[in-house]
Amino acid sequence: MAVAFLAAGLFAAALAGFTAVPARAVAAELPAAERVIRLATTTSTENSGLLGWLLPPFEKARGYSVRVVSVGTGAALKLGANGDADLVLVHARAAEDRFVAAGHGVDRRDVMFNDFVLVGPKGDPAGLRKAGGAAAALRSVADRQLRFVSRGDDSGTHQMELDLWKAAGGLPKWPGYLSAGRGMGEVLTMASELQAHALTDRGTWASMRSRLDLAVLSEGDPALANPYGVIAVNPARHPGVNARGARELMDWLTSPEGQARIGSYRVGGETLFFPGVPKPVR
Repeated sequence: MAVAFLAAGLFAAALAGFTAVPARAVAAELPAAERVIRLATTTSTENSGLLGWLLPPFEKARGYSVRVVSVGTGAALKLGANGDADLVLVHARAAEDRFVAAGHGVDRRDVMFNDFVLVGPKGDPAGLRKAGGAAAALRSVADRQLRFVSRGDDSGTHQMELDLWKAAGGLPKWPGYLSAGRGMGEVLTMASELQAHALTDRGTWASMRSRLDLAVLSEGDPALANPYGVIAVNPARHPGVNARGARELMDWLTSPEGQARIGSYRVGGETLFFPGVPKPVR
């Protein structure tokens, strides 16, 4: 499952001001308010259990407290655009690039990756295992008028689903297509109860599958690649954000220590996320 993945010339003065924030801040010497970092991120990082594994070592070593708001990617980016977060950790590259291009964020960095999978009833009534790719698998579900539960929330997973429907010739309307407007964990629970199909990130799936009456029916398509990026909210647009803390957390996530921590997270012996920082060219 080896899945590999800014706008140029954007707010150069703001970016320069951001990168000038001293690294390795000693949080204990900062005012209490500046020791809190607000992270807006996706439900997949929360539901998979990754954040509970990833953040405590950073907080202990650096003296910060990270307050997490776990929502869909679209909602996380809106929090950043409104200045209600200090940084965002999301997984929808086109939306991330638009966020930076609009001046809401600076210093986007690759962090990690995994992939999406299509899950459904174990009997595979749509024949997804033989469909020949993710888009064809979705088309098979629609052609047979079977149930499908969509995130329907502008999350990274929902945006990926819409891209797949576009590749499949468009999203048809049928009674079995349910737009939940819920997080990934809730959607998987609904799909299991209804014996429906759903698109999910592998991390959330792996952390919940023992409680679900579902199986992976389509995987491995390069179109299902799922890269995550971290972006600081632009301090020139929102002077009240904790730019120093955001920089500290971003530096740690992309450091060898943070990357090793990401790669060492496992559920049932399975690695759920892979380090995404490009290795230096020698």
